[in-house]
Parts: sequence; C-alpha cells; structure tokens
Amino acid sequence: MRVVDSHLHLWDPELLEYDWLEGPLDRRFAEEEFLAERLEGIEEETAVFVQADPVPELSLDEVRWADAISSPAGVVAIVAGARLDRGTETEQQLAALASFERVVGVRHLLQGEPAGFALGEDFLRGAREVSRRGWTFDACVRADQLGEVAALAASVPELPVVLDHLGKPAIGTATDPAAPSETWAEDLRALGAHPQVFCKLSGLPAEAGGVWTDAQVRPFLDAALAAFGPRRLMWGSDWPVSSIDADHGVHAAHSRQRWFRTVAEWAACRGISVDDVFQRNALSFYRIR
Repeated sequence: MRVVDSHLHLWDPELLEYDWLEGPLDRRFAEEEFLAERLEGIEEETAVFVQADPVPELSLDEVRWADAISSPAGVVAIVAGARLDRGTETEQQLAALASFERVVGVRHLLQGEPAGFALGEDFLRGAREVSRRGWTFDACVRADQLGEVAALAASVPELPVVLDHLGKPAIGTATDPAAPSETWAEDLRALGAHPQVFCKLSGLPAEAGGVWTDAQVRPFLDAALAAFGPRRLMWGSDWPVSSIDADHGVHAAHSRQRWFRTVAEWAACRGISVDDVFQRNALSFYRIR
C-alpha cells in the first residue's frame, strides 16, 4: 500500500522564526523527527509539506528549507505560504515560488482574517493568479467561515480548493464528545456542492486536544463523506500539531499511526477505497506524478 500524507508540517525554530510556537511544539520537528514517526506496515510513504506559518518575511526561506530536506523526508510536493491580498507584491511572491518545482499550491491562512476577507477584490485577484499558474489553494478556516470558502469557490471556479481539517468543527473531548452541529454539516454540504473543492480528513485529533475515540470522530468523517463523496477526501496527519496531548502538555508518540488507523478502519467500514483516501485523491488534487 502506498500512502500520501496530504498535510505534513515540519519546522526548525533554530533556523526560522515562528511567533506561534509554544509548549511542546516549540522545538525542532524536521526530517529526522518525522522519520521516527513513519507509518508501520506501509511499503511506500510520501507527503505534502504544508507551510507552518513562519513570520511573513521568511515564507520564501521556509520553502527553500523544506525543498532542501524534501528527499530525506519523503516530501513530494510543497504548499507554500503566500499573502494573496497584496496585489503586485503577491504576483512577485508567486513568481518567486514558481522557481521551486515541488511547489504545487499555496496557503494564505484565513482562520485569523476578518469576515469577508477572502471575498475582497485584492484577495480574489491573488486567488486568480494562483489558478492561472495551475496551483491549488489550501483553505484553513474556522467552522463559521465555511460559507466564505464556498463563496470563494463560486467566485473563482477554476481554482482547486481543499478544506483543511474539515473546517475545524467543535468535536468535544474523548470524555465529553460533541455531536456534529447541524450548521457545520449544512455548510459542509454547501461547500461540497462545488466540484473543484476537496476535503482533508485531518486535524480532528488537535480539535480534541490530542486524545480521541473512534466513536467520537466517525460522525464527522461521515459528514465529510456525505458532503464530498469518496473521490474528494484525502487523509492528512497534521503532524506534529495533531500529535500533542494537550492535557499533559507533551508530544504523543505514535498518534500519527493511530490517526491513520482510525481513518483506515472507518473507510473500510464504509466500503470506501483506502487507496483513494490515502493516495489517489491527493495525487489527483495536487497533480503529483
């Protein structure tokens, strides 16, 4: 079985500056640390590196660093950080990114932006430039921003969009689980109505504080399946962010393996092709050969 991890983070705070790292995340997570967390029983494993949000002026340096360690880390594609609302500056940044063969898409973190930001003309201009280059867009948003992502998809229908982390729904904790809200499920279905939008089965462990039960997360995976169908879902580990046990403030070894097993067993129970969810859909979306 071949696995493509569609959402891998790597960073080294001794080489680049990150103003959001704290606690057990505030240390090096790079190729050596990742290799120690490789999945068991998988004959071939590769990954898509997704920008880890260094300070804005170092976004291009992050791509250089990720590209340099791509081979030992098994990274076959890079989703680079880029501000899409800066007009000419955005175009220059995208042109610089184009010199890296592994760059297949960009992510401008929307989760901290004000309402309506992704529908502003400056952002839409940047989104159209991303599409013109044949790249994709990773949408990392809060649950209450799903409608805005749907509106973005309608405004730029030629732009392939993938929703990170199912839109970060509230799922509660392992001891006090929450059911999917009807508002989130409705917004997810509305987003899934746009055929160029995919969804990553990622990030739910982080939303649960790093400790979860299969019974807790399965209703959310079912909602994603109902909204997007089996050919537009892709597994992502969100490592190492989703490998932190928040209650104990530690990095939990083997949690990446456990999330893989959680999604694999769910897919098998639903009669979904594991090759689609764990490989083909990511390869298709990111146009990885």
